[in-house]
Amino acid sequence: MSAPESSSPLQWLGNWVPIRSLSRRHRQRIGEHLLALTPSDRYLRFGHAIGDGQITRYAQTLDFERDELFGVFNRRLQVIAMAHLAYPRAGSSDWQDTAEFGVSVLDRYRGRGFGSRLFQLCCLHARNRQMRYLLIHALTENQAMLRIAERAGAWREAVEVGNVTSRLHLPDDSWLSHVEEAMETQLGELDFRIKMQAKQVRDFVDSVQVEVKDWLGDSSDGDDEPPPPTDPAT
Repeated sequence: MSAPESSSPLQWLGNWVPIRSLSRRHRQRIGEHLLALTPSDRYLRFGHAIGDGQITRYAQTLDFERDELFGVFNRRLQVIAMAHLAYPRAGSSDWQDTAEFGVSVLDRYRGRGFGSRLFQLCCLHARNRQMRYLLIHALTENQAMLRIAERAGAWREAVEVGNVTSRLHLPDDSWLSHVEEAMETQLGELDFRIKMQAKQVRDFVDSVQVEVKDWLGDSSDGDDEPPPPTDPAT
């Protein structure tokens, strides 16, 4: 079964979420996002228990030349949801037409459709790079991920003890799919810039408020002593 063909570049407007492509300069934010995952969420994302040191090494070794990463940012410019779209390694004879999808969402931001939107965007990017399939590895207890894959039409290719491998057939790319990707990219970049400017304004206002409080505190030091009593005869 194939992923649904796009009927309009605005097909996701009803539940649209701004998503931005991530690059090398976002390594620190990527690492901070993964480190903020709870132990159970780390287990679901990587398929095994993983410590802080391993997560840091993982973030530092991400291959941005081969793979694509996408993030949802909050107004503090923190990555609250992230997807990793891994493409086949050059020279490898295994599944050259298959990309692999991985996603993580911070616990407090669950239930807002971020995982589904990241999955949709990864499907779009993968098909536009002539991938025929999207592969999803998930633990059996990761019901949220399994539901996303099943709703998209993925079939369970392999079921092992505690693990499910699903495969989604992607439609061929078209001029419409490339237009949709370009629109998603531009809107995601615009949203990030707006949030960045808003954060700069907030930071400036906060710094001014701190300086004003410090100045008022310094100027009132001499007023700590009570005024002398008034002479009732005057």
